[in-house]
Amino acid sequence: MSEKDYVPHPIDTSGVSLPSDLQALGEDLARNTHEVWAQQRILDGWKYGPFRDGDQKTHPDLVPYEDLSEAERQYDRNTSMETLKVILSLGYRITRE
Repeated sequence: MSEKDYVPHPIDTSGVSLPSDLQALGEDLARNTHEVWAQQRILDGWKYGPFRDGDQKTHPDLVPYEDLSEAERQYDRNTSMETLKVILSLGYRITRE
């Protein structure tokens, strides 16, 4: 199969709604996702720059989560919220001790 033939089929979570405590967890996960991504980029030799440049290894999102644009924070939120929804749709429970 070539890349042109690939059609993603994510788990359907359209019927899953997250309670408020899991929405707060989702925000924590989004922040951590950014931190893990940024840490790995820095370890790989990347640094902050106003433009993404693979040759110079600069990226404008190598900033604290709070300093990201709302669109970038929303990208991380979507990933974390969808992950939580998949966990619930697969029958797992998330509880805090």
